[in-house]
Amino acid sequence: MSARPSSFLPASSSAAARNPRGGTGLLILAGLLWGTGGLAGSLLASRAGLSPLAVAAYRLLLGGILITAYAAAGGRLGILPRGRAALTRITTSGLLLAIFQAAYFGAVAATSVGMATLTTMVGVTVMVTVGSALLDRRRPSRRALGTLVAAASGLVLLLGSPTAGGHRVAGAALALLAAAGFAVLSLDRREQPAGLDRIASTGLSFLAGAALLLPAGLVSGMTFQVRPDTLGALLFLGLFPTAAAYTGYFAGLHRAGPGAGTIAVLLEPLTATVLAVLLHGEHLDGRRILGGLLVLIAVSIQQMASRNTS
Repeated sequence: MSARPSSFLPASSSAAARNPRGGTGLLILAGLLWGTGGLAGSLLASRAGLSPLAVAAYRLLLGGILITAYAAAGGRLGILPRGRAALTRITTSGLLLAIFQAAYFGAVAATSVGMATLTTMVGVTVMVTVGSALLDRRRPSRRALGTLVAAASGLVLLLGSPTAGGHRVAGAALALLAAAGFAVLSLDRREQPAGLDRIASTGLSFLAGAALLLPAGLVSGMTFQVRPDTLGALLFLGLFPTAAAYTGYFAGLHRAGPGAGTIAVLLEPLTATVLAVLLHGEHLDGRRILGGLLVLIAVSIQQMASRNTS
């Protein structure tokens, strides 16, 4: 087994023609769009009176429909393999997506968008770094460890001092569960079954995850009054931070090479913080500014590393 460059989020093992710049651009776009997901989901929950499970089910369902429709329009569904490996990949990914989304929105409801997003992303960076090293049977490089420390420190500084509350521990536990779901999903997608199209499998995996969450979502209540604000929040959540972001993320991973996925993961909480300041008037003190700079430094290091190893 050849050694892989250390990274937070591993990419496909395929060494097919890569376009680092194009892939990096897609990952930056994915991270920026992901950063709007927590706020959009929180807005949908508050305006429509939906539970975290219902919001997660709606996100996976609408996102899955849009991604699958895009794959069908490009003729990608007709070439999907029918073997056990493809079915296992789609089912497993659907389960992990369901865990990730349900736990994440549960953490948002128990704490806040900022705390849930940052705790999840810190967990993802650590879990995938450790998991990738174990799977590849090698130690992370000094650059990877340094980037991890800078990123984790920056994210903690961005989080600041969250207000204490009775649900804080439960929210942190849910965020770490969400991180575990996304980390395992990322590690599982290192190897792609032969003939399985990435976009088509992503869309079908989202639909599988939605099917798993729908029973619980229906029990908690998924009906809501259709108004411009609720419908707009739902459509935005399904289209931009879900369908567009995940399609761009997996395409960017394939093009940019190992390690580049960190860019999207780190930009998500940074974007969420900026939006919270702009839209909700949250105070941006020196600590959070320093945290943002550390995250940007980590993103820059990973971007240079991904170009050098592509």
